[in-house]
Amino acid sequence: MNPVDLVVLDMAGTTVEEHGLVYKALADTVIAAGGSADDVGRWMGADKYEAISSMLGRSEVDVEFADFHERLAKYYAETPPTPIPGVPEALAQLRSQGVKVALTTGFDRPIVDGLLDVLGWREGVLDAVVCVDDVSAGRPAPYMIFKAMELTGVRDVRRVLAAGDTTRDLQAGMNAGAGFVVGVLSGSQTAEELGTVRHTHLLNSVADVPALLANA
Repeated sequence: MNPVDLVVLDMAGTTVEEHGLVYKALADTVIAAGGSADDVGRWMGADKYEAISSMLGRSEVDVEFADFHERLAKYYAETPPTPIPGVPEALAQLRSQGVKVALTTGFDRPIVDGLLDVLGWREGVLDAVVCVDDVSAGRPAPYMIFKAMELTGVRDVRRVLAAGDTTRDLQAGMNAGAGFVVGVLSGSQTAEELGTVRHTHLLNSVADVPALLANA
């Protein structure tokens, strides 16, 4: 019997290789608006509107957020995102075993829709996709995980595996009370960085999740 009913996965750096372009776009946006992007790294996995707002030190950044969208779309057109190797096969294996698969992300819905189109993940690959604008607060709040549970009909958070490539992903998983909170090394944060926050497992990739569950 599978120990989980739902696997909740981050997007950029966890299931999708996007070459760090979101953080390049974020930094470029803040610098163009006269701010400093020295601490852009600490916003990995966060709500991007919140990140721009905090780095610029003001609450209203609608113009800058639109600029961020434009920059990111341009970068993605030049270097299209791709699935991380082995991840599509892992998602298919999990779903074939009756496990629901959901994506959560610090991106808003327009960016995510574009990503899903590029990846070909609109139909038959996922059971739910939760964006930061679907909930009242992004990571490290647990709300996106709870929303994924709601959308997939999963009621026991102890039977949820939450995985991501940033410390915020792990904090959200722990805050939710997920049974498995998994750090993956496919993104830009190292094992040492991920190890600074609580988690249950550390894997090279989401591709290794089916084997982890098979041996749990």
